[in-house]
Order: sequence, then structure tokens, then C-alpha cells
Amino acid sequence: MSDESVSSLIDTLRARIGEDQLRFHFARSSGPGGQNVNKVNTRAVLVFNLIENRTLGDREKQRIRRQLGRRVSAAGLVRVSSMKHRTQRANRRAATERFYELLAAALIPQKRRRPTSVPRGAKERRLRDKRTAGERKRLRSRDSIKRDAD
Repeated sequence: MSDESVSSLIDTLRARIGEDQLRFHFARSSGPGGQNVNKVNTRAVLVFNLIENRTLGDREKQRIRRQLGRRVSAAGLVRVSSMKHRTQRANRRAATERFYELLAAALIPQKRRRPTSVPRGAKERRLRDKRTAGERKRLRSRDSIKRDAD
């Protein structure tokens, strides 16, 4: 899927899932910030209740659950955290952005793999290479050297 369609899907998700449906918790971060890290709660943890959401259909919810795996708790809560910035606001923005990217990636249908067979030319090349490698090894053996000397 192209970047344009992914970004349009993200925009659609932003419209369907407003920020009023997202909850945030803040905790101490292990990221950058020097002594500030030990004093201020800059880590942002976004929590989204997938089960109670009314804007996503049941199939979409199932797909999100399946694709996001461990990020969705048994209670149906999706958690995304960010602690790479020094401020709460920047981490909140980063977590929100990541949340919409994850949902978009989960909702994009995967292309089915079309099984193909190995081309005949490739099989023939592989067998020819095996024969030449075997011949090369056979010529290296002591018996071959004795035969050549006779």
C-alpha cells in the first residue's frame, strides 16, 4: 500500500477516533533529560479502550486485536507509550502519532502470497553447479592424484 493511502487511512482514523476517546497516564521516564528525568513525569502512556469504542466495527476490532497482539490487554485496552522526548507534551504527541500509525498498519489488509514453483532454468543451474562442485572435490582426492600419476 502506498504512503499516500496509509496517511489517508491515518487521517480517517483521526476523524473516527477523536482524542476524547484516548486516556493518558504519565510516569517517570528513562529517556533523555538529565536530572529532570528523576523529578518529572515525562513518559506518556496512551490507553485506548478497544471494546467500548463505538466508531470501529467488530471486524476492525478483531483485526486490530489479532495484529497488535501483546499491545492489547485481556480487558481490550490498547497501550502505547513514549519516552523519547524531554517534555510531557512532546511524548503525548509522539504516543498519539504512534497509536494512529499502529491502528492504520493493523487495518491494512495483507496481500495473499501466491505460491509459485521454482523455474526449470533455476533447477537446472542448481544441479549443474552441484555436479561441478562434486567434480572439483573428486579431483582433489588422493585417488585422483594417484590415477593421474599412473
